Amino acid sequence: MEDLVVTPRLNERRARPEVARALEAAGIHPLLARLWAARGVTESTHTRLNWPALIPPGNLTHCGQAARLLADAIAEHKRLLIVADYDCDGATACAVGLRGLRAMGASVDFLVPNRFETGYGLSPAVVAQAVRHPAGRPDIIITVDNGIASIDGVAAAQAAGMAVIVTDHHLPGSALPQALAIVNPNQPGCAFASKNLAGVGVIFYLMLALRAELRQRGAFTPDGGPRLDALADLVALGTVADVVRLDANNRLLVTQGLRKIRSGKMQPGVRALFAVAGREPREATTFDLGFALGPRINAAGRLADMSIGINCLTTSDDGLALQLARELDAMNHERRAIESTMREEALAAMEASQPEVGATVCVYHADWHQGVIGLVASRLKEAYWRPTLAFARSGEGELRGSGRSIPDIHLRDALDLVSKRLPGAILKFGGHAMAAGLTLKESAYHDFVSSFDSAVRELSGRASFDPVIETDGSLESGYANAEVAGLLLRQVWGSGFPAPVFHDTFRVSRQRLLKDKHLKLTLERDRQQFDAIWFGRAELLPDTVDAAYRLDRNDWNGIVNAQLVIEYACAA
Repeated sequence: MEDLVVTPRLNERRARPEVARALEAAGIHPLLARLWAARGVTESTHTRLNWPALIPPGNLTHCGQAARLLADAIAEHKRLLIVADYDCDGATACAVGLRGLRAMGASVDFLVPNRFETGYGLSPAVVAQAVRHPAGRPDIIITVDNGIASIDGVAAAQAAGMAVIVTDHHLPGSALPQALAIVNPNQPGCAFASKNLAGVGVIFYLMLALRAELRQRGAFTPDGGPRLDALADLVALGTVADVVRLDANNRLLVTQGLRKIRSGKMQPGVRALFAVAGREPREATTFDLGFALGPRINAAGRLADMSIGINCLTTSDDGLALQLARELDAMNHERRAIESTMREEALAAMEASQPEVGATVCVYHADWHQGVIGLVASRLKEAYWRPTLAFARSGEGELRGSGRSIPDIHLRDALDLVSKRLPGAILKFGGHAMAAGLTLKESAYHDFVSSFDSAVRELSGRASFDPVIETDGSLESGYANAEVAGLLLRQVWGSGFPAPVFHDTFRVSRQRLLKDKHLKLTLERDRQQFDAIWFGRAELLPDTVDAAYRLDRNDWNGIVNAQLVIEYACAA
């Protein structure tokens, strides 16, 4: 397998000095001006991340119509039911809907599908559960983070006497469900300026529109009603965890959520999740949301029942929130153990050359946990930088697969090509460019592996791929300090707006291994010394290296210093 080890290529982002100078003239820190300009920010208004700059709901198709329907339902004391997705975006969207609707007088409960029983979205099976809901059969179902593809589910709900309002952000198919209203910035004809809202962002917008409708009807004073900005922590968590593109509007939503968290104004469940994760809310970053809180919420949907996550995010009882957060933390530890075992098994299988590995990686084990195969695919994709699919047995004669791709390959297009060449092998599939899922006949697995590899070679014209680390070039010596590191950490970085990675040449003056798996370094550049660490690196470096790194802070015994976190390094 040695030939599959990939070496990253460093690529410097295109500098835009004229834009950077204009941003700096508007009062933005020179380093931030340079970094933001390289990420497509063209004017200072895109850096104003306060509530007045939020895109208003007016152009979000059906948002006003859905708000009127909900306002009528509240006035008529109708029973509402939120049907959520079983990931962090779905859980936070459900929590925003529950908290917002209840604060505006609605009678509302929730139902979340079980990943292993009914699958994703508003299916007829989920509708049957809604009819038998312990809170009573609802009059209106509201989907959050799902529903745009639920044509059969919406029809089943209507046949059972229940209306449906869809709120979603996923790309629609060729046909739309016949719902009372569909609120989705990605549906045809929607003129909303940001197509990148997460599911939690869409339901938050609907809550804003509903409050405006109730104000207009006189239910609230012109500036009255619930403080919906109190839900910003949930909106930020779901937005970051779902890895949607952080355009200016999403950066505003995340910034406002982080401000709430840092000031101590957050839901008890969010506070409890910070506590069990050992993170400090006063210094909260997008990294905390995406890599500490998000996985703990997701663990419930992967291993058990997302109701635990939703209850954690909606309870006002601090004690109960902490109890539920501890349950989620325990599930996350279990999830990590399962994932680690599955990943090691997958790597061992590839070492033994059992699966076929070429332009793609496909792995399968009958005993693997269905809820974790997506994480295994993600880890293997990073390790071998190939489109990767991991499979587990999901039923008699069927496999469930989850895939992750690289920028060179549109994963759903590749699966579509395979489905045409192997009719009947793929029972169903869906997804987008970077992630997809499918159900496959077990008997067709080996033919599928071969056909999938051929499809990727044909679509890309390549049999191998090299990862690219995008850098921001050299870090000016005067900015390589703890103060600037803190400035960078306080910003909102993420999908489509990546955290800065710098590229410089250093002399290695000292190096040693920590716990036999991390490389602790002292690096020198321009007569300046830096503490540095390369996590997961067990081999020593040569005397002089080219390094791609992030500028971080290291707080040790109350002393804060700059620290470089190495992403990649090689001999200079």
